[in-house]
Amino acid sequence: MPPFFMNKRLIVLLISIIILVALIGFSLNDRSRLSWPEQFIKDTVGWFQSVFHQPAQYAAGFFENITEIKNTFEENKLLKARLDEYVELHAKVLELENENNRLRATLDKKESLRTYELMQATVIARNPEYWHELIFLNKGEQQGVKKNMAVITSEGMIGKVKQVSQFTSTVQLLSAVDRTNRISVIVKGNENVFGLIEGYDEEKQALLFKRIPFDVEINLEEKQTVITSGLGGVFPRGLVIGEIIEVVPDEHGLTQMAYVKPSADFYDIDHVMIVERVSTAPEQELTESVEGGA
Repeated sequence: MPPFFMNKRLIVLLISIIILVALIGFSLNDRSRLSWPEQFIKDTVGWFQSVFHQPAQYAAGFFENITEIKNTFEENKLLKARLDEYVELHAKVLELENENNRLRATLDKKESLRTYELMQATVIARNPEYWHELIFLNKGEQQGVKKNMAVITSEGMIGKVKQVSQFTSTVQLLSAVDRTNRISVIVKGNENVFGLIEGYDEEKQALLFKRIPFDVEINLEEKQTVITSGLGGVFPRGLVIGEIIEVVPDEHGLTQMAYVKPSADFYDIDHVMIVERVSTAPEQELTESVEGGA
């Protein structure tokens, strides 16, 4: 026997190559049916895949859900912050709109008082204990503010300058409970009715229009407008004070008294106008003592 066939290892290698080539050729054929070894291997691998796929899918889904929850939490936190910003921005917009409307109304009021010089001012402080009595403005003597000047808003008169420093001033409101806070006023009608604003009724939240004679030819009625008379030589004529809501005899029964609802809001005051009368009436010195500088 030749030595070639005696080499067993070489024979085994040759047979293995032949079988491998045969299997490769067999597998490359276009077959409609797999062989049983192929079916066995494929089914076995498929079964293991189905067994391990579902838990792996659950595990992957669990971590994916955690990531989504974390992202949702961050998004929710961001949206809440944006919502807070939106609420704050909305409040600022409303405040600016209200301020703009008040400023526009004040400018319109300025056009109706052409014979007087007006100075715009801003409320910078207000003492809670004297909320209905005093306000503090950002204009003072250096800006031309003087004691007893009238102070108005777009709705009407709110008070007069009580004290003046170099850069600020203190305004006494008409609602201040002070009997010396007198203003000469008038009710326009067929015959003018004169009187004085003296004091404030906290219960009725109305100014006290006193010293109205009984013998006037016209009767005072509700909703009649009360304005400044200008007789004091400091306050201009025609500044709106308010409207009459009730007329009663005074405490002595000698004259009449009317309750006047202020036209201006004394509670919410931001921007005001300080009124300086251009010309001073000759009777100023005689009437200032009567009106308390009005």
